[in-house]
Amino acid sequence: MSGARTVALAAGGTGGHLFPAVSLAHALLARGAHPILVTDRRGAALPAELAALETHRVRAGGIASGTLWHRLGGLVEILFGIFEARRLFSRLMPGAAIGFGGYASVPSLLAAMRAGVPTMIHEQNAVLGRANRLLAPRVDRIATAFAEVAGLRAADKSKVRRTGNPVRPEIAAMVGASYVAPTSAGPLNLLVFGGSQGAAIFSRVVPQAVAALPASLRARIRIAQQCRAENLDEAAAAYRAHGQTAEVSAFFTDMPRRFAWAHLVMARAGASTTAELACAGRPAILVPYAASADDHQTANARAIVRAGGAWLLSEAELTPSRLAAELEARLSDADGLAAAATRVAALAKPRAAEALADSVMELLDAERRAA
Repeated sequence: MSGARTVALAAGGTGGHLFPAVSLAHALLARGAHPILVTDRRGAALPAELAALETHRVRAGGIASGTLWHRLGGLVEILFGIFEARRLFSRLMPGAAIGFGGYASVPSLLAAMRAGVPTMIHEQNAVLGRANRLLAPRVDRIATAFAEVAGLRAADKSKVRRTGNPVRPEIAAMVGASYVAPTSAGPLNLLVFGGSQGAAIFSRVVPQAVAALPASLRARIRIAQQCRAENLDEAAAAYRAHGQTAEVSAFFTDMPRRFAWAHLVMARAGASTTAELACAGRPAILVPYAASADDHQTANARAIVRAGGAWLLSEAELTPSRLAAELEARLSDADGLAAAATRVAALAKPRAAEALADSVMELLDAERRAA
């Protein structure tokens, strides 16, 4: 299929860019549109949700970091990718093109602009990514997850619509679920997960921090911690050494149940994580991944902290003693946890995919009227 109801979704092979595209694709299918995925070579191993989509690959490369030769090579890849995308779009003639950040989206969006196809970008973080920074002045519309996005030009703010960041349907369904604060003598449930990058530090520091807590508090703590596979044995052994109750796993398949169980979450501050915390309505200690591009995880975390829904610890501050003090302060304050749960829940955008789809359909309708 090709034509006015076809929507090109340009997203690289990383989960942070692909998963919002998955959600938008489902919402567009429900509206009778025909989404197609345009990705780079990293998209060869697609999540199951995207594998059924009509998929095309174009060349792309990064140009913001590395050696001069690396950047020049990335520029050449983008130029080849623009040529490939233009040839693709001349055949499929999409009615709109949507970019989800990352340099994999650049060739497709630039080719769409050259072809006069309406364009939109979606920024998942509280800092405009480098690829989106390049595209923002040129696109017709900008969708954001956060109310404030650093790096956005004043001249482009009139194009912004805050849609939120799509989350998994089972997490979105948690919106409105009650938060039951811990009682004075009951268990204290701590959920820990570190994302796909940099989680090793949690496996080392969290068991030591819990061991440093007062015995009366430590006896009440129940821990569920998601670790990288290579850190499982280390974390499990550390908890056993202190007689601590802890469930350690490489992956939790039942995150809605885990969120519902948790009194407090400790996590990174990626875009998907912060959006899911809001939908689940769970207070968190956020430790941004220090190597994130443009330090966007710190910006994400600060947005939640300013709203009163989380507490921020930098990686530099993440020592066993500092974390122990933070855990003791938070887990000893049931009223504070309940208040933070209410405040983070107020940030939820459970209809983010639908809001994105609404914007896309408006682009399609405007293009049809202009034709």
